[in-house]
This record gives sequence, structure tokens and C-alpha cells, in this order.
Amino acid sequence: MGIAERKIRQKEEVRSSILKSAMQIVEKEGWQALSIRKIADAIEYSVPVIYDHFENKEGILLELTRQGFRLLNQRIEKAKSTFSDPAKQLESMAFAYWHFAFDNVEYYKVMYGLGMPGCEMVQQIAELATFTELILSCVKDLIKNSKNHEADAFLKFHTFWSMLHGLISINLMGKENARTELNNMVLNDFIKGFVAGIKG
Repeated sequence: MGIAERKIRQKEEVRSSILKSAMQIVEKEGWQALSIRKIADAIEYSVPVIYDHFENKEGILLELTRQGFRLLNQRIEKAKSTFSDPAKQLESMAFAYWHFAFDNVEYYKVMYGLGMPGCEMVQQIAELATFTELILSCVKDLIKNSKNHEADAFLKFHTFWSMLHGLISINLMGKENARTELNNMVLNDFIKGFVAGIKG
């Protein structure tokens, strides 16, 4: 391995350490505790080294958001591939999304910040565009196979996402275990109602 290759590899390793340490700090102390200084202390490098890799804390958060959507997309793609029927695909993807949120609470929080990601974030994060297309394509297939061909796929996608995110957000605010029988019933009721509304 040449000097140039070694430097590139070392830079990638430091960048990976920064992101890993950031998540460890967050999992231990919460997002409000995250700072460049704490990350630098955790990886035993000086603060300027962090700035060599990321412009600021927001840059680190943006990369963690990308990582979160990559992980979510993997789960959703796997859930979708289990079925060929669009209604079953949507149900499977909804449950994959639900379980991802509670298996990866800190990722989910940084992915969604203060609310639903806007158009600007979709343009910044290719992984979010992939997520949108995974769900949207399934919604389009459901509409195509229904009596309701005039349904607005983009509107239905946002309805689906908003309901799912809303249910998760309500549970993230509470201290009780979110994966209760009642929540499973609510999630099932929402999915069945959503699919029935499109099928007509």
C-alpha cells in the first residue's frame, strides 16, 4: 500500500471513528449532549482533526441521517421483497419501518429532527429519495390495481408516511413500551384502512 492510499484509508478510519463516537455519546447522554469537543475527547484527537472531516456538528448530523436512512431502506427493501401483492408489501414495509424506529431510536430522532423532512432535505440526502421511491412505487402499484385510478399517489404516500411517523412519535414521547398489543392493533387498523381507502 502506497503513502497516498494509506492516507486515504487513515482519513476514512478517522471519519468512521467520529461518526461511531458521536452515536455512542448520543446513546449514552442524548442528542443535546453531543459536541465537537466531546467527540474529539472520545476519539483522542484534537478538535481541528474533527473539522478536517466535517465542517461543523450539523455536518456530522447530516451524515448520521444518511446512515439512518440507509439502514431503514435496507429493512424496507427486504420487507417489500417478501411479497408481490402491493397491499401486502405496504403492510410489511409499515411494520419494518415501525420496528426500525424502536430498534434505532437515536437514529430515528436525528433522521426526523423536529418533524417530517422537507423537500430541501430530500435534495441533500439521496437515501431519503430512495426511501420515498420505495414506498411511492408500492402506492402507485396499489392504485393501478384498484378501482380508484384517479387517486393521487404522492398525496397517498404522504398520508401513509405521516400516519406511521405520527404513531411512532406519540410512542417515543411516552415512557411505556411502544410495542404493545394495542399499538399493533392501531398499526394494523391504519394499514387496513389505508389500503381499503385506495382500493375503493
